Amino acid sequence: MLTLTETAAEVVRTLVEQSEAPDSGGLRIAAADSTIEGVELELSLVGEPEALDETVEQEGATVYLDPGAAELLDDKLLDAQVADDHVTFVLREDGGGEPFESFVPDEDAWTRRNGNGPH
Repeated sequence: MLTLTETAAEVVRTLVEQSEAPDSGGLRIAAADSTIEGVELELSLVGEPEALDETVEQEGATVYLDPGAAELLDDKLLDAQVADDHVTFVLREDGGGEPFESFVPDEDAWTRRNGNGPH
């Protein structure tokens, strides 16, 4: 199952607390289209999980994984790097080591999906 670092848990908690659904909300990770480089992951803040989502709760943070993402991220570690004006989530092998994937939430997409972007 996906594991969160303390930093990632703190970032997810903060984003959800600033969202419109702080009590039931979470960060949802969904597997999108496969590309030559691999499978694209989509991140969004949601008020509740979809029917088949797996729920990962750690240190007060809630992450919902669609079935495809749950399978892909089963043995991964989610970390977060915070800069002044943005957050970058990084996936690592659970044993640590170099990141194999990093992604920055697209503020426009977050705003479009949720009516408010990360603050």
